[in-house]
Amino acid sequence: MNVADAMTPRADVVTVELPGTRDDILEYLQERAFSSVPVVKSDEDGEQYRGLISRDDLIERPEEDQLAILMRDVPTTSKDTTIPEVAALMVESGTRRVPVVDDGHLEGIVTVTDVVRAIADGQANGDTEVGGLARRDVNTTYEGTPLTVAERQISYAKVPYSVVLGDSGDMVGVLTEVDVIEVARVVEGEDNTGDSMAADDDDWKWESIKAVGSRYLPTRNVQIPAEPVREFMTDDVVTVTGKRTARDAAQTMLNKDIEQIPLVSGDELAGIVRDVDLLSALVDGHSDE
Repeated sequence: MNVADAMTPRADVVTVELPGTRDDILEYLQERAFSSVPVVKSDEDGEQYRGLISRDDLIERPEEDQLAILMRDVPTTSKDTTIPEVAALMVESGTRRVPVVDDGHLEGIVTVTDVVRAIADGQANGDTEVGGLARRDVNTTYEGTPLTVAERQISYAKVPYSVVLGDSGDMVGVLTEVDVIEVARVVEGEDNTGDSMAADDDDWKWESIKAVGSRYLPTRNVQIPAEPVREFMTDDVVTVTGKRTARDAAQTMLNKDIEQIPLVSGDELAGIVRDVDLLSALVDGHSDE
């Protein structure tokens, strides 16, 4: 299976065009929950691919407004690249979206989810047991932790989730970035922000752009409820054992619309399997079926 069979074609890819400003891309990154958007420029040769702008680019340079300066070069691929090859590129570069480019023209986008779908559908090798792919370092938080604190823990850990533990140290739920963004509220121009609103001295107040969940919010203050994590987490947790295959995990992730599954051994939490971990089964010498 090649990239051409898995990618989103150009006709369905949202882009922004040069010249442009930060406001041109915020709608896609915030309201439509995109993680990044390709940048193009039209000239006498037609539309030319120029680069990519991600949420991280806006966070790291909040003072910059011009797309031409904000965009960056990222690895690209071609339509005839195999799925294992593009999986290796994603793992090596740490990117979730790879532009598909031919002679300077954007042909489409291939994402981690596209590769996971190929594994789930049997179009890429998915026979590896997830016990060998899972990460043993698991980000956790206590169920009584205020959501404001748990959001900071997720941000500092640089992962999109936290496994929630109860009083006995057992797993009672999972909190994700999406859970946080669903209850976060943007407040503009309010002097009296309330107890759970970021003040100037608070750790979780950022100027211009605030990272909560899978989107970045253009704001000076973001209100996050201070109630315990248990009120916002998912308590019906889907788990997987080490003997299940990457294909089993991929199918579960797609069916449940999740990006990670806790690995269990008996009743004990043993690790975490993220969607990007499934790509490792293709990178480590495996090929298309």
